[in-house]
Amino acid sequence: MLKLLSYLIGQGVATARELFPALDDACIGMPTLTDAPCQGSDCHACQDVCPTAAIQVAGDGQGSFVSLDRGACIACGLCIQTCPAGTIKRDLSTKTAVRRREELVLTTSARADKPGQPEEAETTKMFRQSLAVREVATGCSACDLEIGASGNPVFDMDRFGVSVVASPRFADALVVTGPVAKGMQKPLIRCYEAMAEPRLVIAAGTCAISGGVHKGGYAEANGVDSILPVDVYIPGCPPHPWSIIYGISLAMGKKV
Repeated sequence: MLKLLSYLIGQGVATARELFPALDDACIGMPTLTDAPCQGSDCHACQDVCPTAAIQVAGDGQGSFVSLDRGACIACGLCIQTCPAGTIKRDLSTKTAVRRREELVLTTSARADKPGQPEEAETTKMFRQSLAVREVATGCSACDLEIGASGNPVFDMDRFGVSVVASPRFADALVVTGPVAKGMQKPLIRCYEAMAEPRLVIAAGTCAISGGVHKGGYAEANGVDSILPVDVYIPGCPPHPWSIIYGISLAMGKKV
């Protein structure tokens, strides 16, 4: 026993001290837009290569603009590799979660209305110290694995006051992963209705936000937005554990 204790002490602390650091340079990250002018209709390379139609290019020459929906982006990096003008680049930040769906839509258009900072809901103030989370997977094992990793000794989601519970009756927040196909819509609603109010819904991953590569199909797998009211959106395919913890902290009303 003493040898084991000595060994464990000698290993040091595994938990990361820096919160929400940028991703390693070897990662692709999420795409973002720059001030570099787009070539418009003469190019369309990024729009043509995007597998989820997350990018729209309009106009010609100096009047052209790009619209990038990070809620539909699967972070494949093809647009970053393809863009010849440098209008699209990597974003290695892990603070990608937002409270409103429209905040995930980036544009280079000067005419576009930029969404203001949403007011914090009164309900979130109740959860600043602790939050019981129930995860419902509707078809995305990758996001499930990253949520599981969020609770390991490196990221240690528990230190933020977040605990995962087995029953929706004990949950404050519902974390939804996957595209929410037709077969999972009623079970998801039943799970939500079993929760006591006030309650939060967090869409984790591109599939849960927009359906990703599954949207528009016969299975009606277009994300959770049309099924339940969403309080926080965490983009990514899958989102990094730090991005997940940041999104949950945002839902709790923490100043992060």
